Amino acid sequence: MTDADAGEGAIEVDFGDDGLVPAVAQDADSGEVLMLAYVSPEALERTRETGEAHYYSRSRDELWHKGGSSGHTQAVREVRVDCDADTLLYVVDQNVGACHTGHRSCFHRTIDGEHVGERVFDPDEVY
Repeated sequence: MTDADAGEGAIEVDFGDDGLVPAVAQDADSGEVLMLAYVSPEALERTRETGEAHYYSRSRDELWHKGGSSGHTQAVREVRVDCDADTLLYVVDQNVGACHTGHRSCFHRTIDGEHVGERVFDPDEVY
């Protein structure tokens, strides 16, 4: 067992060549997968400093505070890292919805197009 496996010392995240790792946001109480986004070293640092989820927007090429414009923040209870240290799991308390489409989760439809998620806000009223 290594020191990291024993809980002694922080894990060094492998941000790879592009400086980003995927992060899954999961509801702390229900276990529901809410979204997937990317995290830079700065986003991870801000998440750990503030206790609220920060990501890196690849489309806008900037740091992104989840809920910064909508108010639908994610309070991060725990940050977990996978066995290869190249993927993160944010265990969160989601305020309202995680998806910009108004759904609680970004995973609100099946591959066949069936709607399976709950819409919790009107994005036209928020954005």
